[in-house]
Amino acid sequence: MKTLTTLSLFLGFTMAAMAADTNTVAWLTRPFSLADALNTALLQNATILKAQNDLQASHGLVVQTRAVALPQLTATGQYKYTDPDAIEGFFPGSSQPNENWNAGIQIVQAIYEGGKLRAAIKAADATKQQALAQYQTVLADTLLAVRLAYYDTLLAAQQITVHEASVNLLQKELEDQQHRLDAGTVPKFNVLRAEVAVANERPNLIRAKNLYRIAKNNLANLLGYNLPRDIWENVPLNLTDELEAAPYDVNLPDAIQQALARRTELTALRKQAELNQLNIINARAGYKPTVSLFAGYGWYNAQFTKPVELDHDINGWSAGAQMNWAIFDGLLTHGKVIQANAQFAHAKTDLADQSRQIELAVRTAYSDFIEAKEVLESQTKVQEEADEALREAKARADAGTGTQLDVLDAENSLTQARTTQIQALHDYAAARAKLERAIGADLAPAK
Repeated sequence: MKTLTTLSLFLGFTMAAMAADTNTVAWLTRPFSLADALNTALLQNATILKAQNDLQASHGLVVQTRAVALPQLTATGQYKYTDPDAIEGFFPGSSQPNENWNAGIQIVQAIYEGGKLRAAIKAADATKQQALAQYQTVLADTLLAVRLAYYDTLLAAQQITVHEASVNLLQKELEDQQHRLDAGTVPKFNVLRAEVAVANERPNLIRAKNLYRIAKNNLANLLGYNLPRDIWENVPLNLTDELEAAPYDVNLPDAIQQALARRTELTALRKQAELNQLNIINARAGYKPTVSLFAGYGWYNAQFTKPVELDHDINGWSAGAQMNWAIFDGLLTHGKVIQANAQFAHAKTDLADQSRQIELAVRTAYSDFIEAKEVLESQTKVQEEADEALREAKARADAGTGTQLDVLDAENSLTQARTTQIQALHDYAAARAKLERAIGADLAPAK
């Protein structure tokens, strides 16, 4: 509830400012942090906007649900003109007016409907809380998707850097071997091998650039941007955050307990079970009588005065009570009770099953996080060692104690180490975000 209130306030204060700037390119090219991306998604993401509409619609449902417990006030009025020849008198020589009018106002309050009144009030509150929980679920899922898309874009950018460095490194090796060939110190085979190594690495760079384009388009779509048609290859996103491995300590039993208490999916299902239980009360109300009170005031023109005048009216109060009781309705109520009981049992089973699914999701996310953490820790010194191995391979090759193949293998190992390192950083950040979502942690950005 607190999170939703914060998000609602944020949306209210910033929507006008966001709408004022219609220059998409300006928004894309400005420095864009992860918090900026999340805030932008809150304002523009289509899934979130539709969830807001659903929340508003549920408010209307709440009002409708409460209506049964509130008094009903109605006003009526009628004017009628009748052909005098179509009017029959009560006795010879008598006549009735051929113009008639009446008006009235009446208030009706149900005071007993077999438990429906109290159930309606409880159902309205449960419906409201269920709608809020469903809205929060959409927010959490969308914010997670934006986080992952942001991390994917950072990873793709880093992969370009790694493969560009690899191509440059291999290109320098090719140039060095060409100089040596020109000097007559190495055979032509060394140059050919270096050319093949450069050619083999260029597709990796091309693929990395394509993945970067796709990642930026995906992120821009999640942010709700309508990209100009002239921007098709290089979406000008300027991401400022970096892939980091901030420490995150979590205990699995505590994580499962927190998930079962926090996950809004379970809150929505609990409210659904509560609503289905209230439906049983509503169904059983068919066995019982209904009692209501009414009071009103009416006006109508006089019928038996001589002469008949439309402005000669009679008015007065009326009040009373009314009871209805369906003694036998053809087993309609019995069928409704059977249906309501079955739906309540279904809701309880659904809640229990979803609880197990959420626990499984937490266990899986926790396992993935531990794997990502261990892989990242295993890569702490690999890149430094790969750099040192390349330096030694080059030194040995220069001294004549090593071969060109040793240098190429070392260069390939360095590229692999760099790729594994940034992939490990990405996987750690993504695994942490998924674990936080599984636990039900607040993924909304700080204002």
